[in-house]
Amino acid sequence: MASRPAAPGTTAATTDPIEAARANWRREGWGSTADGMALVTSVMRVQQLLLGRVEAVLRPFELTFARFEVLMLLHFSSRGALPVGKIGERLQVHPASVTNAVQRLHAAGLVERSAHPDDGRSVLASITPAGRELALSAARALNDSVFADVGVPVDEEAQAFELLAGWRRSHGDFDGS
Repeated sequence: MASRPAAPGTTAATTDPIEAARANWRREGWGSTADGMALVTSVMRVQQLLLGRVEAVLRPFELTFARFEVLMLLHFSSRGALPVGKIGERLQVHPASVTNAVQRLHAAGLVERSAHPDDGRSVLASITPAGRELALSAARALNDSVFADVGVPVDEEAQAFELLAGWRRSHGDFDGS
């Protein structure tokens, strides 16, 4: 696992600012919560770093990660189409965010929108051939530039995933059944 350069527009800190915050937490007398604060802050920072890498790869495709996720969900669906509400449920995002993403993908010719044939009140989003081609090209780029080396030793990736999945399960993100 090679060291990466700092995120674009930033410089790498010479010391770990989260470790410094943890030391400050302890000095303040909050030692029993210092490790928890450092863990939460670290997870949030890792999310920012990973999202920055992902979005840099997706930028030439004129996609955000949210729109990429919608396209891939539609690509993986058996019919290439899902109700917009179901997309929100599966991606665990607010309905307004999904509506916005689908509208933008529709405007770009990557998704078609239509009335759901069984429920006229809901909107069905269907991936177009151009949307499928773009999604697969973007997925290959992400596989090569991000997913093949996320910054964790390969032999620890599954363990890290399981730790995070356990945390998500314990916080009601999914029930595990």
